[in-house]
Parts: sequence; structure tokens; C-alpha cells
Amino acid sequence: MYLGRFIIIGETTAVYRVSSRSYPNRQIISRDNMLTVVPTSEAAQTNNPYVSYNCMRQGGEKIVIGNGSHVDPIAEKIDRGYPARDALAEALLALDYEKDDYNTPRIAGIVGSSSYVGIIRQDAVIIRSISEPTLVSTYENDAPTTAQLSLKGDIEEIAQKAYELEYEHPVCAAAVTHQGQGESGDIVAQIYNGK
Repeated sequence: MYLGRFIIIGETTAVYRVSSRSYPNRQIISRDNMLTVVPTSEAAQTNNPYVSYNCMRQGGEKIVIGNGSHVDPIAEKIDRGYPARDALAEALLALDYEKDDYNTPRIAGIVGSSSYVGIIRQDAVIIRSISEPTLVSTYENDAPTTAQLSLKGDIEEIAQKAYELEYEHPVCAAAVTHQGQGESGDIVAQIYNGK
């Protein structure tokens, strides 16, 4: 099954995975306290605005994760004091689904004292509070559903397991968590760019 990009949001941990048929030569890098999806050195030149973006960023004491440029305004709204749910909903509504050949949905999640997952598709906007690991993807599972991946344990192992989930065309993955007590703990991220 091809899910495209997907996120799994838990109470203290989140996962992001890029799966791609069109632009497989990408990787996740760490820069300026955020994680960014970028083309590899082997990638063909493209002016597609949806190929490179920040996929994980801190907003206040929360972790914001998503499949595009909407990650930045969500984090910025949280930095300005917006409630997490409102920041998620406003940014998704403002940027809408991607205007590419597939009308790709935008997916995002927030990990914090209250964790949320959201998606905006051509036909719907869904924002949900979560209490168990929840997956949403750009294709197939385009509504929040219970994840089949445990978000407990070693963050490096979680990132690798996310990459290895049996969904087609894996490209790269990352996992991020609060280590310590709740939101006051350090944010730790791990990238897995394949074998």
C-alpha cells in the first residue's frame, strides 16, 4: 500500500516518513534546531515547491511535525501563544491542500501536554485530539487512525522502524520525542535516511 507521506503522533513522541514515487532522492537533515526534507546530491533539479520543507520544528515547548511549509506557521503561532489546536487548524485552513497534480493533503501534528493530529484534504478538514499513537497519511489513510507502531523505547529504533513499515516507496524517516518530564524535557530527534 502506498501512503505517501505520513505522520504518527503520540503523547510524547512523533514520527514522520517520506514515501515517494515522484521524488525519491530526498533525505532529512538537521539544521537550525529543526528537521528539513531536502533533495540528495543525486536528485534532479526541480522547481517543485513541495519537495523541500521543514518537517519538524519546535513551537514553544511543543513539537510540530508535518509534510510541508505549514509546519513553520503552526510553530510560529504556538510561539505567539496560540493554543495548539487553534494553531494547527488555522495554518491548515490558511494554506489548504497542496495544489499539485494530486491535490495532496497537508498533514500535521503537535506533541505536547495535549497532542493533536490534523489533515486538510480537498473535501475535508479533520483535527483530532489523540490519546494513543495515531497515523494519518497523504494517501489511503487520509483520516486519523490507530497506528501499528509503538512509540515507546529508543528514539533511533523508532525512526528506523518507521522507515521499515511495510508501506511502499520509503525514502526517509525521523522520530522526535520529549525526554524527561512532559514538555519540560529536552527534545531529541533521530533521522533515518535508509540503509
